[in-house]
Amino acid sequence: MNAQAGFALRGRNPDVLTCIANLSNDEVFTPPEFASRMLDTLAQAWAAGHEGADIWADPTVRFLDPCTKSGVFLREITTRLTQGLAGRMPDLQARVDHILTRQVFGIGITHLTSLLARRSVYCSKHANGPHSIAQSFGSGAGHIWFERTEHRWVDGKCADCGASQKTLDRGEALESHAYAFIHTDDIKARMGELFGGDMQFDVIIGNPPYQLDDGGYGTSAAPIYQLFVEKALDLDPRYAVFVTPSRWMAGGKGLDKYRERMLGDKRMRRIVDYPKLYEGFPGVKIRGGISYFLWDREHDGPCEFQTIWDGQPTGPAVARALDAYDILVRRNEAVPILEKVIAGGGTTLEKRVSSRKPFGLATNFKGKASNARLHQPIQLFENQRIGWIGRDDIAVNAEWIDEWKVLMTRVQGTSAAVETKFLGKPIIAGPGTACTETYLVAGHFHSEAEAKHYASYLRTRFVRFLVSLRKSTQDAARGVYAFVPDLPLDQEWTDAKLYKRYGLTKEEVAFIESQVAEHDDELFDSSVSDDGDDE
Repeated sequence: MNAQAGFALRGRNPDVLTCIANLSNDEVFTPPEFASRMLDTLAQAWAAGHEGADIWADPTVRFLDPCTKSGVFLREITTRLTQGLAGRMPDLQARVDHILTRQVFGIGITHLTSLLARRSVYCSKHANGPHSIAQSFGSGAGHIWFERTEHRWVDGKCADCGASQKTLDRGEALESHAYAFIHTDDIKARMGELFGGDMQFDVIIGNPPYQLDDGGYGTSAAPIYQLFVEKALDLDPRYAVFVTPSRWMAGGKGLDKYRERMLGDKRMRRIVDYPKLYEGFPGVKIRGGISYFLWDREHDGPCEFQTIWDGQPTGPAVARALDAYDILVRRNEAVPILEKVIAGGGTTLEKRVSSRKPFGLATNFKGKASNARLHQPIQLFENQRIGWIGRDDIAVNAEWIDEWKVLMTRVQGTSAAVETKFLGKPIIAGPGTACTETYLVAGHFHSEAEAKHYASYLRTRFVRFLVSLRKSTQDAARGVYAFVPDLPLDQEWTDAKLYKRYGLTKEEVAFIESQVAEHDDELFDSSVSDDGDDE
């Protein structure tokens, strides 16, 4: 056994992969400790499905990371196999060569990350170089493949990933961000092209790029991680283990079909969710948190769901049907509360709340500073101010102008690691008013009394808790109100009345109040709200 291999397989202090910074929004590195948790979950599932067998002692299991960046998954897998196969393969060099040439495979997402991954796994950016711990590769790439891939442009978009041609068709001097694993119509044939032969992987594991690096930002950027998951499942592995943003569970741009597929897949065996900002990946701001899942080809039943908060499980994992609702309720403690609310029947506020641009005016629309010289002026609630506009300039829902309205900010959230309000304070807008896209018209009424009762209802912890179950980011669009009952407005609703109406236990009330903070004593805002994001 050469000295280089011996050094590479010893413990590292400090681990260099804990010291590198993320390269961009789509290249978020997995902390080694987090990767180890995912591998522990895999090993437990393997043992349960193979009469207690140790996956790391099996020389036939084949692993693929289809989106390797730092190489942390492949490195940790190699380390575990090296230990687990010691009894079966006493010669260390022969064992390492077997693992690296027959069991561990990866696909780099960029040229730089492919070099980084090879350095992590082979201790050399060249798998066949003099410093490599492997001695049986004929090429420098080894089994961590990377070659530049091009997008397939159709009408200004990539037919495979949806990337913008205007942004990413920029020549060979820059990365194309056309990831090989998802730029194919036949993923099985593609794996044969990359690695040779009929490649069947037992385990596919990874942390895919989260969004297209094509000019979008935050929640407006197009997600891409779901494409990696779908291609991986098309390869029909024995297990698939992926870490992704959690916003797919309740929302997310372009994720509706993916969410429907995942919630309906009875092979989903376990999900571990980290909803608190920064907790899963310290220092990385992923709105809505992250989670990892284990998909088991032989599983057919409910999925174990567990939440991690401040490093600890919030309770035992609970096996439940993921498709009980159109979104995935992320806290096990919330499910019995929601069941009681739904059992109460009736319609929900989703039918009452307006869609975006309730009066057809964009967020950046600015009215006049005064009502002078305007024909039939009306007051306009804008972003951070109140302006004026002529009545004739309102082309959409003009009949609402002279009604009492309750407005809610469309974007609600802060930079804090924990969201506790979920909705801004309601704004009561009297007759002769309209608003821009900054707000939704949460309801419109004939009387001030109804508007006040409705505003009080929206301020309750009960309502905001139900909203929180569907709100995965700062966006508080109409859909987040889909669990909130539309109750009669002939009285002022309080949390005490609502808890009693739905028969909530002391423990359920305590859970709601641990998740949702009270608003201050002011009943409602009657001017411009400043409860939006402070970024």
